[in-house]
Amino acid sequence: MRLARDTLLVFRRNLRLSLRQPVWLTIGLVQPLIYLCLFGPLLESVAEAPGYPRGDPWQVFVPGLLVQLGLFGTMFVGFGLLRDVRDGVLERLRVTPVSRAALLLGRVMRDLMVLLVQGAALLGAGVLWGLRTPLWTFAVGLGVLALVGTAFSAGSYALALIVRNEDTVASTLNLAGIPLLLLSGILLPMSLAPDWLQAIADANPLRHVVDGARELFLHGGGPSVVPGVAAAAGMAFVFAALAAWALRRESR
Repeated sequence: MRLARDTLLVFRRNLRLSLRQPVWLTIGLVQPLIYLCLFGPLLESVAEAPGYPRGDPWQVFVPGLLVQLGLFGTMFVGFGLLRDVRDGVLERLRVTPVSRAALLLGRVMRDLMVLLVQGAALLGAGVLWGLRTPLWTFAVGLGVLALVGTAFSAGSYALALIVRNEDTVASTLNLAGIPLLLLSGILLPMSLAPDWLQAIADANPLRHVVDGARELFLHGGGPSVVPGVAAAAGMAFVFAALAAWALRRESR
C-alpha cells in the first residue's frame, strides 16, 4: 500500500513537470509521424519485392514505428534524472519516507503514460493513411509498446545512475540506438537483408518484438507473436532489475 501511494506521488510530480513542457511531448510524437508521412509511402513501391511480408504495407510499417516509438520515446529520459541528481532533488527525496523503489516506478509510470498517448495518436494517424486491422490488435500493440517503453525507460535511468555524466550517457545511447534501430527491421523488414546480416540481427531482441508485432497486425496472430512478447517482457524485466540495482547502489 505504501509503495503504491509513494509511486503515485512521484508519478504526479513528474507528470506535472512534463505537462509544463509540452514541446517535448510534441517532439516525441512528431518524429514517428514524420516517418509515417515521408517514409511510409515509399513502401508501396517495394511491397512486391522478394522477401517483403505479404499484405498491406501499412500493417508492416506501423507496428515497426510503434516499437521505434518505445525505443526512442524513452531512451533519453535518464537525462531528467541526471538533472535531479545534479540539483540535489534526488538526494532530498531519499531522506524522506518515500519508498526508494517508488522514486523510479513513478518516473517509469509517467514515461509510459506519455508513451501510450503518443502511441494511440500514431495508430490513429496510421488509420488515416490506410492502416486496417482489427481493433483488438491496437490494444495488444499498445501493450507491447508499454513493455518496450518500460525496458528502455528503466535502462536509461539505470545508465544515468551508473555513469552520472550527461556526455557519457549521450554517447552510450547514441552508440547503442543506431544498431538497435537498423538491426530490428523497423524501417525495412530484415527478411530483405542478406543471410549474414539476418544472423547478426537475430541477436537483437527488438527484431523479435518487431516481427511479432507485424505478424499480429498482418494476421491477428502467428508463431512470431509469443516470442516477440516474451522478448519485450524479458527486456523490461532485465532493465527494471538493473535500474533497481543501480538505485540501491546509489543509496549506499
